[in-house]
Amino acid sequence: MLAYPAFVRLWLSGTVSWLGSFTFGLALQLLLIETLSADQTAIGFVRAAQWLPAVAVGLLAGVLTDRMRRRPVLIAADTATALATGTIAGLAFAGLLTVPVLAVLVAVVGSASMFFHAAHQSYLPQLVPMELLPVANARVEQTTTAAEAVGPLVVGVLVRFLSAPVAILFNAVSHAVAALLLASIRVHEPTPARQPDRQLWRELREGGSWVYRHGTLAPYAVSLHLWFLANSALMTVFVFHATEELGLSALTVGLVLSCAGISGVVGAGLAPRAAERHGVGRVCAAAAWLHPPAYLFLLLAPAGTTGAALLVAGQLLHGLGSGIKGPLDLSYRNAVTPDRLRARMNGTIRAFNWGSIALAAPLAGLAATAYGDGPVIAVGIGVLALSALVLTLSRFRRAEMPAAYA
Repeated sequence: MLAYPAFVRLWLSGTVSWLGSFTFGLALQLLLIETLSADQTAIGFVRAAQWLPAVAVGLLAGVLTDRMRRRPVLIAADTATALATGTIAGLAFAGLLTVPVLAVLVAVVGSASMFFHAAHQSYLPQLVPMELLPVANARVEQTTTAAEAVGPLVVGVLVRFLSAPVAILFNAVSHAVAALLLASIRVHEPTPARQPDRQLWRELREGGSWVYRHGTLAPYAVSLHLWFLANSALMTVFVFHATEELGLSALTVGLVLSCAGISGVVGAGLAPRAAERHGVGRVCAAAAWLHPPAYLFLLLAPAGTTGAALLVAGQLLHGLGSGIKGPLDLSYRNAVTPDRLRARMNGTIRAFNWGSIALAAPLAGLAATAYGDGPVIAVGIGVLALSALVLTLSRFRRAEMPAAYA
């Protein structure tokens, strides 16, 4: 892959950007808990604000990205994220940050993320030959999961020895650096041809029809939406449960969450060979079944050292499943989709994924405040099992990479 310098720069930029993103989730919750003294309900609503733009602009992001060159979109998205998170940090340092203001700024971050992901997943196939796409996605997934491992650990250290606003500032700097790296890519990207009969709603419908009428993409998308619904509910209560109920420090929580990234790197390394041997669909379906037992450890964990050890085991299992499944399903959905539809396909799937997060986060926060964390965790585990079942019983289980790209 080093023979493709444009890919390498995109890869480096993405790694820096994802490192910031993986610090932001934990830093945001610790900022709410430690700086703003928020409860689960407030955490849920702020998380919903981050993902609510998926409902408002998610589908639109895919359509607009298909009409534009992807690199400028990526640069603009990273720049907007850097400005928004830098503002959060500045207001927190000044003692002026409130939950409503935080929610608005987090919504800006969510909007930028929609455009970033729609462009990134559609830009990558332009930088490498299609036959190398699974390998390229595996490399991206490995560094993404490495960032997932390092990010929470960085947050834990920064919050333990400095403060949560400093961790937010780290995110702002990382996205600014990522934007500069993207600006250094020098590959010509043609402007998409303008179609005189373009109609926004028709293009939106075309993207949705491609996903939800496709024999294998449709069950895959439904399974993924269920996964995001469950994971959103679980992560809404995870940090609060670990710190307030199990008595773990911010540094310990960061160490626990970093374990998912470590095992994710291993999983991403195993994914291409496993898919060649057993098929994309079978490997993805098997990996999906690693997630329900992973969160069972959270439900069963007692306070103290034993609880921390169980959380580590759960996150290792969770990361392994994500590391195996992530690069394979991403490669498959891009390989079976024509280039003119890729941004819309990715935007459609992501809009409903992130819409699921926006729906589940406030509901989980309200339910946890009213009934405790345990019932929310149990329901989340059940939905994860349903997500895995959809892959196992559907046509996606027999999915293979198209022969031209295998």
